[in-house]
Amino acid sequence: MKNILIPTDFSDNAWNAIEYGIAFLKKTKCKFHIVHVNPIASFSDGEVAMYASQEVFRESLIEKSLEKLQKLLEKIERLPLNTKHTFYTSAFYGFFTDYIKEEVKNKDIDFIIMGTKGANGIKAVSMGSNTGNVITKVKCPVLAVPQNAEYHRPKEIVFPTDYYLSYDIKVLENIKELASLNHSTIRFLYLSKAGEKLTQEQTKNQEFLSGYFSEIENSFHKITGEKLETAVQCFTESRKVDMIVMVAKNLNFLERILFKPKVEKISYHITIPFLVLHE
Repeated sequence: MKNILIPTDFSDNAWNAIEYGIAFLKKTKCKFHIVHVNPIASFSDGEVAMYASQEVFRESLIEKSLEKLQKLLEKIERLPLNTKHTFYTSAFYGFFTDYIKEEVKNKDIDFIIMGTKGANGIKAVSMGSNTGNVITKVKCPVLAVPQNAEYHRPKEIVFPTDYYLSYDIKVLENIKELASLNHSTIRFLYLSKAGEKLTQEQTKNQEFLSGYFSEIENSFHKITGEKLETAVQCFTESRKVDMIVMVAKNLNFLERILFKPKVEKISYHITIPFLVLHE
């Protein structure tokens, strides 16, 4: 039994994440915990006076959220029935990331699914602040589903790596399980500079990955260039990649690929789901 947490703000992006998650886990017995967190907002004295107290205001917000969550459940029930899935809802008022951390701990969450608007320009934020905060501050795997992502069995999974970091076996086991369940091929992607050769440490880590994933169809690829995000863009387009997997310990990769792309046209942010794993 998997415990899955799906935060929602009732937007189209959040609904797309729910649909994707249900399809992605159609063969797995799951409890889906759908949660809405009302953010703490500042009000003028006049606005606060409209309520008998902050507590009344908080309860009013939560009550409205629960009504929306009930309608959301009814919408989910109109999707193709999966007897392996059960759904639970809850609503809170407070700081988003704090409540997500609590839910992960209290409900023994296996991973989080979140919708994200993505970006398609140098001035745009590539990933929403809530999604970014959860990825970097909550020690739980996160599947970030962009607004234009449509579910397809992930036949091609790309794993960008610099081969400098060794990875925890539990993290690699999650990737192996994902690939096995979906009969996926894993493509390890390395960006190198012109004339650059792998160090002894990099070669050792590459050989370890090759051996560990020997039972899974895999291949190793090298792209020469300066911009990691451009390399990922070219690779995802040429291979028709269905999912990108990253490990949160590699903050440099997360920064360059997920949050601050330095090129103007990055389409993978709005079409390809990211699975970010923590050690």
